[in-house]
Amino acid sequence: KLTRLPEKVDVFLFAVTDLKAVLTLFDEARRGPFTVMAYEFFTDKCSRRLESHRKIRPPFEAPTTHAVLLEVENAKPGALDEWLASLFERGLVNDGTLAADSDQAKFLWSLREGISESLSATGMPHKNDISLPVSGLKAFCDELEALLAKDYAGWELCLFGHIGDGNLHVNIMKPEAMEKAAFLERTHACDDDIFELVKAHHGSISAEHGIGLLKRDFLGYSRSAIEIALMRALKHTFDPKGLLNPGKVL
Repeated sequence: KLTRLPEKVDVFLFAVTDLKAVLTLFDEARRGPFTVMAYEFFTDKCSRRLESHRKIRPPFEAPTTHAVLLEVENAKPGALDEWLASLFERGLVNDGTLAADSDQAKFLWSLREGISESLSATGMPHKNDISLPVSGLKAFCDELEALLAKDYAGWELCLFGHIGDGNLHVNIMKPEAMEKAAFLERTHACDDDIFELVKAHHGSISAEHGIGLLKRDFLGYSRSAIEIALMRALKHTFDPKGLLNPGKVL
């Protein structure tokens, strides 16, 4: 019986200047001398709330607006060193660190995985889990930030997500001086505006978590009337009496 040796895993954290640099580095990683297993990013607003809650922060020498977490397998040592050196030589990254062992790898991952908990612990987030073509992420985020600055001034935007599959977690934090009920009412209108942008950029209003009940009324942003009619027909074909999961998406 042959026993397969565990694959070599490397975890990196990079500091970059903006979302355009995040996407440029993603293209470089896809051509790198390894197999990409994860490519995540988060902004400084996420990091500040993580530090406030968990008392941890990215191990960079200087503050950065965007951070990238990259996990790879089966990297070729010599080629990997050359690839890393070229990133700094070309100014694609400003700072970076490589986990030396599993404990350091867990710490780097905790900087990304601890964000959602930290947002809820330090304020009231209004969350959206959307997906977009990777090529359209930069334009979408630029328009989203412009929308919030124009119509929702003072709302803090915390972005993070899985760049590899175009999955973006959009978190809008309730201003401290705003009443909860007023914020919830206002975010419903904000969702309409956000989903209009998602539709314009050929994305989906839900990525990992499905439609559920919260996004049922917004399904038309991701599916045409013809598609929804087809969904209803299929539902009726397999469940004519409406016994299965009644009153949900359809």
